[in-house]
Amino acid sequence: MSLSEAAAPQREPDAVPRMARARPFGLFLVLTGAVAWVASGILVLERIALYKDPDYVTSCDFNPWVSCGTVMKSTQAALLGFPNPFLGIVGFGIVITIGMALLAGARFARWYWVGVQVGVTLAMVFIVWLWSQALYEINALCPYCMVVWAMMIPMFLYTTARNIAHGVLPAPSALRRVAGEWTWVAVIVLLLITAATVVLRFPGAFVGA
Repeated sequence: MSLSEAAAPQREPDAVPRMARARPFGLFLVLTGAVAWVASGILVLERIALYKDPDYVTSCDFNPWVSCGTVMKSTQAALLGFPNPFLGIVGFGIVITIGMALLAGARFARWYWVGVQVGVTLAMVFIVWLWSQALYEINALCPYCMVVWAMMIPMFLYTTARNIAHGVLPAPSALRRVAGEWTWVAVIVLLLITAATVVLRFPGAFVGA
């Protein structure tokens, strides 16, 4: 192999779905990670304002059902002893960095992608728990939190599909094909289900009481 061949970027197989390829997937991580990072940053600033002034009204306090302040003051909002959005600042910052590295042509070992999968899976589990707590325990919605939910769902599904397509997660060929072709459907279905649960749980916030 010549020096020029060794230095050339490796070409991904045509069988790999477009969204599982380095550049498209990297751009996807940057965009979804950036939106979630900004939402987390706003939540951090709002939480700091509440620390300074307990009577502060957050920018997303609209009614009894849609109130970031109510959510922030709950015990669930600081599961590890500090505000949850700090986890988002760090976690989504890492996601953006991975995406930028992929856009720059970086390639990562299988063990690295296993770590990424573990990370997004734990994040997804945490988001599902926060969703359940907001709807059935805190009884209030946080719009910025819902933005993070909306980004985390496709981030988890497409990362899983990417890792299945590249063999990071062992799967039969049929599942690899389904993951490559139908991930977008799963994303839409989960987003619609999430939106439906919110509307059904708090109909007064959307259609009036």
